[in-house]
Amino acid sequence: MAHNSGDDRHSVTIVDIDDPADANAGIELFDLHAVQLQSRPFKIRRIIVRLDTATVVYHSTNVPVRTRTRLRAGLLAYVTYGPQSVGAVNGLPVRPGLLLSVPSGMDHLLVTGEDFESIAFLLPSDDVRAHLMVRGRGAEFHVPEGIEPLQVDPAKVDELFEWGKRLVSAALLRPTMFDDASRERTAAREDLFEIVLSTVSVADGFESTRADRTRVSYGHVVRLAEDYAMAQGSARLYITDLCRITGVSERTLEYAFKEVMGLAPMAYLARLRLHRVRQALLAATNGPTTVAAAALEWGFWHFGEFSRAYKECFGELPSETLRRRDDQTPDREPASEPRQPPC
Repeated sequence: MAHNSGDDRHSVTIVDIDDPADANAGIELFDLHAVQLQSRPFKIRRIIVRLDTATVVYHSTNVPVRTRTRLRAGLLAYVTYGPQSVGAVNGLPVRPGLLLSVPSGMDHLLVTGEDFESIAFLLPSDDVRAHLMVRGRGAEFHVPEGIEPLQVDPAKVDELFEWGKRLVSAALLRPTMFDDASRERTAAREDLFEIVLSTVSVADGFESTRADRTRVSYGHVVRLAEDYAMAQGSARLYITDLCRITGVSERTLEYAFKEVMGLAPMAYLARLRLHRVRQALLAATNGPTTVAAAALEWGFWHFGEFSRAYKECFGELPSETLRRRDDQTPDREPASEPRQPPC
């Protein structure tokens, strides 16, 4: 569940999440879908600081997680990562000195390690352009066509990350300090533009290594396979079809998923579908939704195996998920586990 401190009327929102189905809670500026990659207690903390049209989003997670995120229209994001963070973005390993430039409308696949931290600085593209025009640097403005890594002195990126961390810490101590038309909020917004533009101004084109290019190609394979699996709904998945869709051999498919996700292809895609079942169970507030219907919709026809896999992943039976939802809806019949059909 998501525990939300603050609301859209305030400049600071603190969200603690212990269920990947709630990963999109508390943020209106991007769409995010999460899959936990290990079956153990799951904790995400998100702190959002709104500074008029600019927003700073701190994100941390305690276990390996895969997220797919799409930034909403009109925004440009610069993303930094904590000094101890381990992970990959579209297959590219996160490292000191890596600064990502992310346009609106493009989703990116992030796989985190344990104790992962990131800070995203979300700025309206028009505001960035206006600041650069005033400074006589309008020719420098560039909207990335995709997710673009920028190579910057690691110390400079660390400085940007630490500035964001100090802002978030101040917001935690005094959540109302940036409310209304406060001088603190105006000053913080101007400081934000100053440090982001200062960092970007010394960025160079990213020089990828051969290993980087291999990992990025693996990330592309994983995204293609994932998109195909989600488009198939209840249909069975086969390695032959995944190889055909991705255009790689079975061995390369295995390498790609192990490198990017740490799981074999079918194991990961089954886990992804389990998350979609959970979302369906939690989201269905009306109508005769059953565990069996949600399971079948995502290709789980052996109900005994499905229930065991679901409990291993989420720590509860699917009927318990549905019952928790039903407890908030009056006049509903108790949920039950789907019965295994006769052979």
